[in-house]
Amino acid sequence: MNGLGKQLGLELLKLYGRKRTYIGFGAFLFVEVLLLSLLQMRPAQRAFARLLETNGFGFEEYFSGLTLAFLIMTNTIFFLSSLYLALVAGDMVAKEAEDGTLRMLLCRPVSRFRVLMVKYLACLVYTASLMVFIVATSLLAGVAYKGMGGLFVYAPLQGVFGLYEAGPALVRYGFAVILLCVVTATVSTLGFFFSCFNMKPAAATILTLSLLFMDMVVQLIPYFESIKGWLLTYHIGCWVLVFQPQIPWWRIGESVVYLWGFNLSFLAVGGLYFLRRDFKS
Repeated sequence: MNGLGKQLGLELLKLYGRKRTYIGFGAFLFVEVLLLSLLQMRPAQRAFARLLETNGFGFEEYFSGLTLAFLIMTNTIFFLSSLYLALVAGDMVAKEAEDGTLRMLLCRPVSRFRVLMVKYLACLVYTASLMVFIVATSLLAGVAYKGMGGLFVYAPLQGVFGLYEAGPALVRYGFAVILLCVVTATVSTLGFFFSCFNMKPAAATILTLSLLFMDMVVQLIPYFESIKGWLLTYHIGCWVLVFQPQIPWWRIGESVVYLWGFNLSFLAVGGLYFLRRDFKS
């Protein structure tokens, strides 16, 4: 176990030593500042005020930092995090195979299975660090701009609508961080799966994004309502359900089990190919 921990530490050191690892963190900071700046525009605030006042709620109370953080997260997390998680996960094996460093690593007395598991664990650590960063900076940016206030949540795709005081709202954000780390691991697993095959890192990233975006397109078409329960993006979006007045834990649990069933399947198939792959040529 000590050897595994040391190997994981070295893998993380290598991962966080690459400049491209931080592209996602920088991009989210830029988007957060951009969206907060755009929300200062009167047309945007009037549209938000109409939504609140139509439902009988006060604009000043609920146009708050907590609400703005929720808006930033729901409108950016899937598309932006998918891009950067796929980019990093698609590099994990394919980039080292392309550079020739993986062949050197496999010459050492360490099993291929262990090498693969360490790299996958590093992917999961990166996924969790990015999700925690997104939620924390969204909250900090929103509260710095508009103060704490109350939380107003509206996510029609997931059927979520609710109002919360600051204390209960922060508890919901805590649940959201944990669930995001769990469900977005599917994006990283899919990128890692393609990375195990004999392809360029860019191809692994593109295949991951193509599959996820096609999945999302099918989910958004109303004629396919009956099959959305089979779609990955439908279950990835279950993190928003923690903002329901009554949290549907059973539905969230079903989504988590469904996603991790896919994760283990992706990992098993990719791992079997990696164990039999010829790196000599």
